[in-house]
Amino acid sequence: MSESTLSKAQVRSLWLKSQGLHESNHFGRGPKATVKAIKHLGYVQIDTISVIERCHHHILYSRIPDYKKSHLQQAQSKDKTVFEYWTHALAYIATDDFKYFMNDMKRRKRNPSDWYSSVTEADVKKVVALVKKQGALSIRDVNDEVLVDKDHPWASRKPSKKALQCAFNGGDLVIGERQGMLKKYELTDRHFGWTKRPKAASAAEVFEYDIDRALRSQGLISVESASYMKKVAHKKEILKCLEARVRKGVLIPVKVEGVEKVQFWMEPSHLDEGIGDANDLTHILSPFDPLVIQRKRFNMFFDYDHRFEAYLPKEKRKYGYFTLPVIIGDQAVAVLDLKTDRQKQKLLIQQWSWLGKHKSPGNKKLIEQELQRFEKFQLAKE
Repeated sequence: MSESTLSKAQVRSLWLKSQGLHESNHFGRGPKATVKAIKHLGYVQIDTISVIERCHHHILYSRIPDYKKSHLQQAQSKDKTVFEYWTHALAYIATDDFKYFMNDMKRRKRNPSDWYSSVTEADVKKVVALVKKQGALSIRDVNDEVLVDKDHPWASRKPSKKALQCAFNGGDLVIGERQGMLKKYELTDRHFGWTKRPKAASAAEVFEYDIDRALRSQGLISVESASYMKKVAHKKEILKCLEARVRKGVLIPVKVEGVEKVQFWMEPSHLDEGIGDANDLTHILSPFDPLVIQRKRFNMFFDYDHRFEAYLPKEKRKYGYFTLPVIIGDQAVAVLDLKTDRQKQKLLIQQWSWLGKHKSPGNKKLIEQELQRFEKFQLAKE
């Protein structure tokens, strides 16, 4: 099939639409919109930093105007339509997609990372038996062990924490509930009410799943964007699958004007339907937002290389500790370093940095209007 060419503006418009950022209520309203958004995006990353509302809530808020944190809690703990597991990071994933992660669970169970070198198989069996007997529990509920010295800032003095994590990574336990960022672990099958666990997807089905997820949430994809943070062997298989789809006529190869040495693909329907122009909505995005997290891709199309500077010394930061990119329409126009003062009930602007030539009274007014809405979300009490 002959190769098509798109401009960067067309790619931005297509990507924003694929991300559900092109209109205010693309995923609908209420709790069901949360599950629909997670299913469409493929995953929503979780992060522990809380200078503003945590990123998983922020990502959903950016796409669902009436989003409430209780909606995600309901999906995870009551309806059980989403679960937590590893993509490129810990994330919320639609339960319908559980089978695509089961091979990874088996792999992690057979070969835990070096982080878990101190955990024995007996340790894992012990915590699983404890959960089976007592019901869902968090690390705070484990009190009958000798405390040890921390060997890392993220470690715990309770040895059972790593054992619980191992059992989670291996699929024996699932995070059935979060109380803030405190995880409560439950037996996976008991949590979902499964008498028989779903059949694991084959390796070939996982590759196709990765491609479908990327096409759905990105519109235009590359090998890298469809297999972000995956190993080289995985990327090679993704390329084979993409080339097979081209031969079948279900994908077309695409070149993007001004982007050299990167091959892209998309579904022909985008050309048939017409891509159209981007909207003029204003979004204050999380640095972990799916639109931003693949930094090279975001820079390639939005001409802004986002810097996450929280782990840099203060003197080396350019934009601030926890900077949020702001887009208006299809342009990255500013970067805001924000902090929520929950005691004083205020959203604080630590630093406001304009990008390129986007400083203008009109853009400032649009951002200030969005900041008012964003502040209400930050301070909302449920």
